[in-house]
Amino acid sequence: MSAVIPDGIRPLDRVAVLGAGSWGTTFAKVLADAGTPVTLWARRAEVAESVTREHRNPEYLPDVELPAELAATADADEALAGAQAVVLALPAQKLRENLQHWRPHLPEGVTLVSLAKGVERGTLLRMSEVICEVTEADPGRVAVVSGPNLAGEIAAEQPTATVVACPDHDRAIAVQHACSTGYFKPYTNTDVVGCELGGACKNVIALACGTAAGLGYGDNTMASLITRGLAEISRLAVALGAEPLTLAGLAGMGDLVATCASPLSRNRRFGEALGRGLTVAEAEEANHGQVAEGVKSCDAISELARRHAVDTPIVDAVRRVCDGEVSAKEVGDELINRELKVE
Repeated sequence: MSAVIPDGIRPLDRVAVLGAGSWGTTFAKVLADAGTPVTLWARRAEVAESVTREHRNPEYLPDVELPAELAATADADEALAGAQAVVLALPAQKLRENLQHWRPHLPEGVTLVSLAKGVERGTLLRMSEVICEVTEADPGRVAVVSGPNLAGEIAAEQPTATVVACPDHDRAIAVQHACSTGYFKPYTNTDVVGCELGGACKNVIALACGTAAGLGYGDNTMASLITRGLAEISRLAVALGAEPLTLAGLAGMGDLVATCASPLSRNRRFGEALGRGLTVAEAEEANHGQVAEGVKSCDAISELARRHAVDTPIVDAVRRVCDGEVSAKEVGDELINRELKVE
């Protein structure tokens, strides 16, 4: 159960989680384990029925027993009815499309919580900005959750920490207490920009680390990519208004290390396939038709950096590999032979 909520903070008595993928289902489990009433929306009725009746998500978490208190539905209106917070657990590039459909059904004044990590193609907007643009919500109503949060490990109740960021700190505290369990430790922050860019950019750096592993390179290369990748992420985030210390925390370095190093990371696995010489299409087929978020966002992040005159050589290299402009080996040689400079 979560700790006692501070005086003056209204607890979240009902939460809707929209999206029954691995992270959405896991976060719904966390909420239920924290004692927060939660309804999970699944696109397919058979998944919703399995979660409710059998306490399993056969598609994404087949080996995890879900709490009996966790209800699921394929009816978005049913999930949203009376919710005080709506958690958006969708791929970054699908958020706008789905949110436009749900917008008329969102409860008045509801807190909107984004689990997505990416930058929208075309608009170059962060996920909280997409949410505000589509719903016309004040930014103070939008929170983001970001950190070293590999869904499979959290679903298995392995200890982890995360960041709940929101300009309205009282809302962040309410979300924090709604998802605090013995294995899931949320911290609060008001730096939404830093948390979102840390979460979005680390996917691209994880692709680079996976690519290096696929090429047969070892820990020195990996550590170099993670460290220099963090420098790129920090430069870009600060240029867009983030606090530098945010990138040294859970939503920056923490998320980056977990995603770059873990075999559970889809971005890391996808990068390994590229390093072995597969094209993006071939790597997608090898990953059961799933494209890693870093592949979808790398061009938008690269363009965002270009517009703000921020040097991001690793991000740019990943973009060129994903676009088929160069091979992984060629771009690796380019990176190591860049001009000498101060760190």
